Amino acid sequence: MTDNSNRKAWAVLWAAIIINYFSGLGYIWSIIGKELMNTLHWTSLQSSLPYTVFSVMFALSMAVSGPIQDRKGPRFVATAGSILIGLGLILTGFALKPMLMVLTYGMMTGFGLGSIYAATVPPALKWFPPEKKGTINGVTVAVLALASVMYSPLTKYLMHNFGIAPTFWAIGLGILIILVSFSQLLSNPPAGLHVAAGKSAKSAQQEIGLKEVLKTGNFYKMWFMFTLSAASSLMVIGHAANIAKYQASWEGGFILVILLAVFNAGGRFFGGFISDKVGRPNLMRLVFIVQAINMFLFSFYTNDIILMIGVAVAGLCYGSTMVVFSAATADLYGMKNFGANYGMVFTAWGIAGVLGPIPSAIIFDATGSFHYAYLLSGGLVVISLIIALTFKMKAAQIKPAAE
Repeated sequence: MTDNSNRKAWAVLWAAIIINYFSGLGYIWSIIGKELMNTLHWTSLQSSLPYTVFSVMFALSMAVSGPIQDRKGPRFVATAGSILIGLGLILTGFALKPMLMVLTYGMMTGFGLGSIYAATVPPALKWFPPEKKGTINGVTVAVLALASVMYSPLTKYLMHNFGIAPTFWAIGLGILIILVSFSQLLSNPPAGLHVAAGKSAKSAQQEIGLKEVLKTGNFYKMWFMFTLSAASSLMVIGHAANIAKYQASWEGGFILVILLAVFNAGGRFFGGFISDKVGRPNLMRLVFIVQAINMFLFSFYTNDIILMIGVAVAGLCYGSTMVVFSAATADLYGMKNFGANYGMVFTAWGIAGVLGPIPSAIIFDATGSFHYAYLLSGGLVVISLIIALTFKMKAAQIKPAAE
């Protein structure tokens, strides 16, 4: 690349990093949900519904916005998503009822955040060499999780001093201004730009369209592994504050949210880097083994120190899986249709958003404990591990999509 192209590549990467950092408010829901239960006397299931719909809409938006990003470019999609996030949060301040919050936070904010995600990762990957897919992907999405380090204490402070509604108004307005501004810096590289591959890079894969991707066995293996492993992690992420309160008699749930953020971000960065070195399937298998053991032991984490360790491991595993499936999609099917292809893979995360928080909320409401939810989550990861043992990074043996 020329010096000008190199500067442009880094500008796009930094814009993607900043956008993802300020849009990473989804991981603080356990704090918001706890406040809804304490202040507005919602049930655990009611407080989980907006986040569950948020997760589903996030994934649906990836499937919808990915192809649009491939055609119209990332700036258009990111700007639209930024407006949806900001307005969704502001309106949530006026909608402090379960079903209204499902519409404003769940549907509007969730769809907007999925659009942001679909418009930041692809251009960042396209501007850099193929052997750095995992690392660039990891850096870009790590900050999405790390944002909770800022949002967790900020949200707790605003809610304590000003109430729930003003908290949503303030964060919504700030996000609207910041995200719309930085979205203008996003762009795909020009068609003629050659991004050189290093000596260690593998030969280029076929550029395969979504219709052909859906004919490959690896797509379905990735989809089921992603669904089951993410559901296991989201069980902890969505209920971290209540797990601290009811399992460890500890009111430091916001600390767990920060811890989740740090290790989630670390998992994304190091998972991407390590998978570039050892291969995507090997990282998947290692993560699933650790994740399953952690979930089966989670009922025994009954004091704050041990619980923090368990949450840190859960965050590390979750972050690693979030980046490895994205990189594997790019490896197998190419970058030209990456938005559409990964958008379809990412629908797995939307299903996980239902399989994780909702059953665990129902179990907690019925039993006063998350014990059986942990066993269920561990079982889901074991199934992912079994699938991972059959997963190989083989190029699709099909005719590429017609131009």
